[in-house]
Amino acid sequence: MHGLRHAYAQRRYAELTGRQAPVAGGPSRKELSPADRKDDDRARLQIAQELGHGRMAIVAVYCGS
Repeated sequence: MHGLRHAYAQRRYAELTGRQAPVAGGPSRKELSPADRKDDDRARLQIAQELGHGRMAIVAVYCGS
């Protein structure tokens, strides 16, 4: 069941940012431009809320950092 949460978070990240999640081969946050980091933050917050978490940091477990 937990694997489904990982798959969902990674799929949503790709949908919201247009990039693969870092854990799935996409660029890390360090590699992103400032504008792309803002998109990354918004996507992570959205995913955290959808997963029932109040913290963006939890998304790093599912999507990478």
